[in-house]
Amino acid sequence: MKNFVSAGSQLTVPAPAAVTSGAGVLVGSIFGVANAATESGADVVLTVAGVFDLPKAAVALTVGATVYWDNSAKAVTTTASGNTKIGVAVAAALSGAATGRVRLNGAF
Repeated sequence: MKNFVSAGSQLTVPAPAAVTSGAGVLVGSIFGVANAATESGADVVLTVAGVFDLPKAAVALTVGATVYWDNSAKAVTTTASGNTKIGVAVAAALSGAATGRVRLNGAF
């Protein structure tokens, strides 16, 4: 089909700040994981669907729990207010764990 652009699992967007490879990045309503280190303002390729281990706030995660991105703390949380919904937890994590395993929903 002549109007197909891409599968959409990876998007190229301007980096809102300097990012490292594997970091969570929020650009407007788009959340993804950076494929490479990038300077602020340069294009960064984000993977917006898949399962990732991401930094986590001091909250417990249960399998299937809806997770949100706290862009100020650069961490996954279960707190919806003021944060961006990014997917679901696919593994349990204690509140003291540094990371949580998250399936990104690929949507906004």
